[in-house]
Amino acid sequence: MSSILSNVLPAPEDPVLSVIFACRDDPCPVKLNLSVGAYQTEEGKPLVLEVVRKAEQQLANDLYCDKGYLPIDGLADFNKFSAKLILGDDSHAVKENRVVTIQCLSGTGSLRVGAEFLAKHHQQRVIFVPNPTWGNHPFIFTLAGLSVEYFRYYDPHTRGLDFEGMLEDLGAAPSGALVVLQACAHNPTGIDPTLEQWEQIRQIVRSKGLLPFFDNAYQGFASGNLDSDAQSVRMFVADGGECLIAQSFAKNMGLYGERIGALTIVCTSEGVARKVKSQLLLVVRPMYLTPPIHGASIVTTILKNSDMYKDWTIELKGMADRIISMRQQLYEAIQARGTPGDWSHIIKQIGMFSFTGLNEKQVRMMAKEYHIYMTYDGRISMAGLSSKTVPQLADAIHAAVTRIP
Repeated sequence: MSSILSNVLPAPEDPVLSVIFACRDDPCPVKLNLSVGAYQTEEGKPLVLEVVRKAEQQLANDLYCDKGYLPIDGLADFNKFSAKLILGDDSHAVKENRVVTIQCLSGTGSLRVGAEFLAKHHQQRVIFVPNPTWGNHPFIFTLAGLSVEYFRYYDPHTRGLDFEGMLEDLGAAPSGALVVLQACAHNPTGIDPTLEQWEQIRQIVRSKGLLPFFDNAYQGFASGNLDSDAQSVRMFVADGGECLIAQSFAKNMGLYGERIGALTIVCTSEGVARKVKSQLLLVVRPMYLTPPIHGASIVTTILKNSDMYKDWTIELKGMADRIISMRQQLYEAIQARGTPGDWSHIIKQIGMFSFTGLNEKQVRMMAKEYHIYMTYDGRISMAGLSSKTVPQLADAIHAAVTRIP
């Protein structure tokens, strides 16, 4: 029988998945996977937050909970409290009813729904993303029908922010273009603008008539404070202009597998918001029709209950503080070995990831000889480190840097 699908070509190698598979297939008992952006405990285990367990137990005991379909836009209270979390308790945009929030499939799904909406309803189809950015961003926006361009973000010489290059590129963008900004804890670099720099970014974005699309995947993971990590977004919302925000609860609540997130669109008026929502529902309906209920119920239970919310903030700060501690320990271990170069960027960067500055040859050598796996651009997940594995990584970095230029 002839094959109808015989002409399907194999997919090109995925740079992240190939590292994950290589680590999985490595029989070494002391291998270390630092490629995945998922928080682990000091013992190297996935963490389920205690407040999440409490919320799930409460839901399990609620005889009025059911498993029926949610509306297309998701759980109403989830949307309400998600918008409040990113925009703040006293947001004028919320009070003026010009904010639309719909439940989506984590951050990725929120970005995709937003991209599909923009491709249909925004005249300018060019979207600018940071160089570098999260590897999935270009795929999401391209498949939605947008044309992806890059603006300078990372300076490999300083291993810091190329702020002047960023402003220059945004200033040269065509009026009305879309621009992706990561709200905090930039992936993959771990480098965020200062508040003063954010204000300059806001001014140039607004003066050029660009439409910002925030990717808010790590709120609370950068500083350990939910409000501090939302300041960049709130600066843009406070000026009365429009913006989109893709929100994820994968990291900050540890709900990776629940695929729970939200897309918020801040509009200029209540009338515009009504029209935007009606079109968003038309995007969602043929895509997945209705979002899952369990993750939304967990998040809503926690955000609605003041005691649970407080417990969550304490656990969240504990995760952020452990990552900061891992940065300090790694920096000190590298310094103790006399490794050539300035490694202060390890402690200056913030959030789950660190852009180490290691090149692909060095990364491949570390995988082969030290069984330490990271993406080929030298990005490591600080959340995958522990006090026990820091010396192993520091030894490997020292060997890589001293042996391979």
